[in-house]
Amino acid sequence: MSNWLDDVKFDQNGLIPAIAQDHQTGRILMVAWMNRQALQLTHETQRGVYFSRSRNKLWHKGEESGHFQDVHEIRLDCDGDVIVLQITQHGGIACHTGRESCFYRILTPQGWQIVDAVQKDPQVIYGDGNAQHSHTHNAEQQLTTLETQDVLAHLAGVMQQRKQASEDQSYVASLYHKGLNKILEKVGEESTETILAAKDCATHLNAPEYQDELIYETADLWFHSIVMLGYFDIAPQQVLDELARRMGLSGLDEKAARHTAP
Repeated sequence: MSNWLDDVKFDQNGLIPAIAQDHQTGRILMVAWMNRQALQLTHETQRGVYFSRSRNKLWHKGEESGHFQDVHEIRLDCDGDVIVLQITQHGGIACHTGRESCFYRILTPQGWQIVDAVQKDPQVIYGDGNAQHSHTHNAEQQLTTLETQDVLAHLAGVMQQRKQASEDQSYVASLYHKGLNKILEKVGEESTETILAAKDCATHLNAPEYQDELIYETADLWFHSIVMLGYFDIAPQQVLDELARRMGLSGLDEKAARHTAP
């Protein structure tokens, strides 16, 4: 009887992609690589074991974060070159960015949009116990900063394009055509809805569904605020620069440093 591993088609580097899928919801949580030993250990231990190409070693999912994976089923595709794992993800976080899934961006007409919130700060998950942890955390911080700046820069570009578009082409274009008062009305509406969502969140003791609603309403408020800034040709980066300028200043010092309005 042949070894079941002989039916697996590892690539020229001895690796095969492995997709980890939530056993209950079916959501794809992550994709990693396995070599022969990792796949065998996963089968034997019923825990997710992978092969790190960057570190050139086996890694047991959760060995640093504590977010290990129970494996319920291992499937091989028809060509024998892709593995799918049905798993339970302990801690509810599979991604090193602190999100449930590594697939937290969706493609929209405006480009890639982040749709999943960070559930736990990577600093809390991995800590600063050694240089590797510190390097990983710094890389995650840089990635988050770049993602945020890219989203804001992209939105600023979209606003400028929509200002020149006909009002029937997009929602933003219609706001610009209706003028500043309509834009400010929307900012006011979204401010009120954000406040109400925050009150609901507090009343329901931070239940996840109410937190999601608060995140959603805050995103609406920020979006319409960016539309407002675009009306005056003010880029979101200028607001970020102002926030950065205030860092390290006390509230009183910051107020004293402001120019008095004429």
